[in-house]
Formats: sequence, C-alpha cells, structure tokens
Amino acid sequence: MGARGPAQGCARAPLLPSPPMAATTIPPLSRRRALLGLAALAAPSCRRGTSPPAPEEAAPSAWKDLRFEPASEGEGPQRALLLAPEAAPAPPLLVALHGRGEAVRGLEVGARGWRDDYGLDAALRRLRSPPLTTDDLGQMVTPERLAQLNASLKEHPYRGLCIATPFTPDLRDRSVEGAAGFGRFLVERLLPRARAEGGCQAAREATGIDGVSLGGRLALLVGLSFPDVFGAVGALQPAVRAGEAEMFSALARRAMERRAVALRLVSSEADPFLPAIQALSDRLRQDGVTHTLLVVPGPHDYAWNRGPGGVEMVLWHERIQRGLPPP
Repeated sequence: MGARGPAQGCARAPLLPSPPMAATTIPPLSRRRALLGLAALAAPSCRRGTSPPAPEEAAPSAWKDLRFEPASEGEGPQRALLLAPEAAPAPPLLVALHGRGEAVRGLEVGARGWRDDYGLDAALRRLRSPPLTTDDLGQMVTPERLAQLNASLKEHPYRGLCIATPFTPDLRDRSVEGAAGFGRFLVERLLPRARAEGGCQAAREATGIDGVSLGGRLALLVGLSFPDVFGAVGALQPAVRAGEAEMFSALARRAMERRAVALRLVSSEADPFLPAIQALSDRLRQDGVTHTLLVVPGPHDYAWNRGPGGVEMVLWHERIQRGLPPP
C-alpha cells in the first residue's frame, strides 16, 4: 500500500494551535469531555477501519456485479458494479470512482461504495421524481442552487445514465504515469464490458468519468489522459495539493489540444481540499483551460457524498452527455 497522506483522498482535519488556557481549574469530568471534543475535531474525516453510515434502504437488484480476472502478470483482479436504466435506450455512460475510505477496505467494498456507502440509489430516485428538497441534499444546498437544479429537472426530466463503479485503488505513485495502468483497465476492459452488458452508448460525447476525493483525483488523471475516450470529466472534492496545480493544468491543456472536454471541479465550504482546488481552478483559468468550479455547503465526509455529491455528479453528467445545458 502507498503513502496515506491527505492527497491520497481522505482529508484530515487541520490541527489548530491550542488557545491559551484561562487561569481556572477544570473539574476532571469536564476536562475529559473537553479533551474528547478536541480529539474529535482533530480526527480524520474518514479513517481506515471506520464504517460509513448504513444506507437508508436496501440496494435494488438492478446493479450487475462485474468481475475481472488479471489480464497479465503483475495485475490483480478487479471488480465493478454496473447500473443500467431499464427504460432508457442506449443511455450515456458514467464511470464513478469512490474515495480512499473504501479503497483501503478491499475490492468488494470499493466496488459497492457509491451504491452502499454513498446512497446513490436514493439520489437517483429523487432525480426521477422532482422537485428536489433541501432534505434530498442533506440540508447542504443554498436556495439559489436548489432552484437551479429543479429548474433544470423541470425543463428536461432526468432520463438516466449507465453508471459503472469500479474499485478505485489507493496508488503509491500519485503521478499521471502512476495512474496509467488503472486508466488502461477502465478504457480497455471496463468500458467495453459495461457497454456490452448495459447497452450504453459508445460515443465519447456520451462517456464521462467522475469521482470523490481520491476518486476525484484519479478521475482527473485518467479522464484528461484519455480525451479521445471521455468527453466529460468531473471531480468532487478531489484530493489535490496546491503545488500540483501546474501539473494538472498542463495535463488539461494537452487534453484540450486533442479534443474538447467538458471539465468541472466541485468542492464545499468545509472541504479541507478547497484551497488547493481553488488554486487549481485559478491556474486552469490562467492557462486558458475552459472549466467550471462549483462550491457548495458542507464538509468532506459521507454525509456530503450522500447529499450534494451524488446529485451534483449524476445530474451534471446526464445533462452534459445528452448535450443539454447543465444547471
């Protein structure tokens, strides 16, 4: 396993300097409660071995379990789930990557991350039955953004996507080259099988990739490395560092020189990666790379994934990949 710092996809709360103590005596029980409170504030937002909240409802059987044996020596097995909407002929295809919290828990947990840990089924049900409410986004939405989402759904009802959710590895090498092997698996093995078994479209304009945290980082690395394959590339709270802005921008520039890619970054007000994501957006703008940056309320945790994360990801890709204006 590789190094497990914040840039690998699971943000740790920053350690703040302790304020000066007042000249008073704290009773033992109060002191213990205070220390526990400080420890909770400084704890990681998603930890190895920490279980996410249980999904509210059982996942439907519509998800297919895709297993992949190693294709060559040195490769390991892979796993993915695939959801294809029954009523939508030849829908677009989205590859959705999970975060580090699932990566360290193995193939099966990772492949099921968006379905079981992030509650994606609930988000899809609500997109099919608008209007959305603040509860559907975990109370992490502004009135203006909620109105934009509902206006888009009213004008163009949600028609569905094929969604493939592969296991997302926590790679030791965090560079473009380090992500190349995973990118080849997605392009050469996952996409053809998803299209064959889900009846998904094969056009690049109808193929997108996105992910959260660690998955958002890999979505940028892979999606921008294969602009002939992915027409839409998104990243939710991507685990990037400000010092990597030049590297990601150069990758995006090379991609755009080959084919135009719809590119979006999403973060939240309490996301510890927000300053780095803003730095990346600034560098993309400076280098003339067309993209959008959306910052919404919320922290970097499972509740956000189950609220704004899933809704924003799915709706943006469904709009972009069908040639519709995004909200």
